[in-house]
Amino acid sequence: MAAAAEETGESGGGGSPSSARRRLRIISGHLRGSPRAPEREALSLSPCKAQGGSAGPASGSIPKKRQELLKWNGWGYNDSKFIFNKKGQAEFTGKRYRLGGMVLPTFKEWIEKTFGASLEHKTTSRASLNVNDVPPSIVNEEFLQDLRATKISYSQDAEDRVFRAHGHCLHEIFVLREGMFKRIPDIVVWPVCHEDVVKIVELACKHNLCIIPFGGGTSVSSALECPEEEKRTIVSLDTSQMNRILWIDEKNLTACVEAGIVGQDLEKQLAESGFCTGHEPDSMEFSSLGGWVATRASGMKKNIYGNIEDLVIHIKMVTPRGIVEKNCQVPRMSTGPDIHHFIMGSEGTLGVVTEVTIKIRPVPEYQKYGSVVFPNFERGVACLREVAKQRCAPASIRLVDNAQFQFGHALKPQVASIFTSFLDGLKKFYITKFKGFDPNILCVATLLFEGDREKVLQHEKQVYDIATKFGGLAAGEDNGQRGYMLTFVIAYIRDLGLDYYVIGESFETSVPWDRVLDLCRNVKERIVRECKEKGVQFAPLSTCRVTQTYDAGACVYFYFAFNYRGISDPIHVYEQIERAAREEILANGGSLSHHHGVGKLRKRWMKESISDVGLGMLRSVKEYVDPNNIFGNKNLL
Repeated sequence: MAAAAEETGESGGGGSPSSARRRLRIISGHLRGSPRAPEREALSLSPCKAQGGSAGPASGSIPKKRQELLKWNGWGYNDSKFIFNKKGQAEFTGKRYRLGGMVLPTFKEWIEKTFGASLEHKTTSRASLNVNDVPPSIVNEEFLQDLRATKISYSQDAEDRVFRAHGHCLHEIFVLREGMFKRIPDIVVWPVCHEDVVKIVELACKHNLCIIPFGGGTSVSSALECPEEEKRTIVSLDTSQMNRILWIDEKNLTACVEAGIVGQDLEKQLAESGFCTGHEPDSMEFSSLGGWVATRASGMKKNIYGNIEDLVIHIKMVTPRGIVEKNCQVPRMSTGPDIHHFIMGSEGTLGVVTEVTIKIRPVPEYQKYGSVVFPNFERGVACLREVAKQRCAPASIRLVDNAQFQFGHALKPQVASIFTSFLDGLKKFYITKFKGFDPNILCVATLLFEGDREKVLQHEKQVYDIATKFGGLAAGEDNGQRGYMLTFVIAYIRDLGLDYYVIGESFETSVPWDRVLDLCRNVKERIVRECKEKGVQFAPLSTCRVTQTYDAGACVYFYFAFNYRGISDPIHVYEQIERAAREEILANGGSLSHHHGVGKLRKRWMKESISDVGLGMLRSVKEYVDPNNIFGNKNLL
């Protein structure tokens, strides 16, 4: 049967060896037969690092042993965190971020006022991982023998396994601080190329194991949690060592990249050749290209560069049935339903993405930040709607409500210059006294323009002219840049909150323009109401921002947090409130998710979201591609 398939060029995957050879013969014939053909550089393919090739893993920002650099029970780098110093002032440690080493003089007051928190009431969490608490590794010995024969690196070390047992949902971090997961991976494997992944999947099928792919570990949908009832050996397939750019095609503006590369390394390596992808999710320091594909990710600059589905040209994925890929790398095909859309958003349920060809662009010549203050959220939303309608959105345009504006203001570092302090006071006086903006109602949009300098300046004028029509006032470049950069440190705040009885989380949705205001208001009010009904003693923080805009709607991103002192099971209460908020989103015409994905956290609403028949279609694909549930993370379905 396989021989027949090869003969006719109909094997599974991206075309049979015979069909590939046939295409090469045709192409080489064209080259030999054309005396005018210019001299061409030979196509250089990077050899598999496991097959004696000279190339090793690219020097990545995140080490193979993640514990050497990253927190084991919190977000981000070990040396970067919010603390209260000996003077009781908040500051951000480390030198990795612009905020590093700076004192935040009003942050303590904001926390106390917003949550009723006090530095005198501090929680205690485990300082380090106790390996005795970690469930033992149970691995089939025959599988281990076969794995050793492949020379693929693996580990059964407790720390390695725990690091890959979770993402960054609130309940996952809370478990790490207070106890331990009941089920974690039994073994971690580190393939270094596509061929290694093929071998691992073949061994998993042979020995009936469960594989859970692991990219950057930034999931906020419980996607990486191991099903407690899984009795088979669970293999965490860590793609981090598959982190090379295999080739760059400057004529077609594409690059073929291994799926384990993290965002910051992808941009850094492309920039060395003068290119970028422009894909900047909030988690880009740590999240991987394969993870973006698996969750249908979106970035802050999608207005220019697009979401991940707009950037992808070609995907190679290893499944229990074989390799899935298209036979060519073209911008569009009309060949039935797009198989890429079975892969994108599949969340590790069908296989492992190993290589992605992605669009690239020249690094922009010019970048300019900006900000606009509006008298209220309604005016701000109306402005964003008009910008979207005129299709003139800058690379990034994000509108925060008043509560989030106050939050951002509390993170403003101490001003060293008296002159700067005077100017800040002058701006505040002009906006609130002279223009009459209420500081408890106003909201702010941050802007980022990119491209050719002359076009950027024209674009900037167009956007500011629109903002003026809705009562907006230009609020300066500094505020825009600070707002954009704060995106990368916001996630660190939750760890500080947990130290002082404050738990918090974010969630998102997409919604039609005519429902944006109602949805934002109703969800925030529902959160406040649910907190009161569930016995939360202090008023919660319930806030939102509009982060991405489209012709037909927008993405809305919510933060909510509360002081859980006096509550015996805060995570259960939190989950009840979040569930109610999600129900409110759906009732108001919002989507189940815009870019975080479904995982296990939101799959209860999948039938409602895509219909019974739609869910049945996804199940049919799963049953065909993975009949023995080798990829058994139980996401989505």
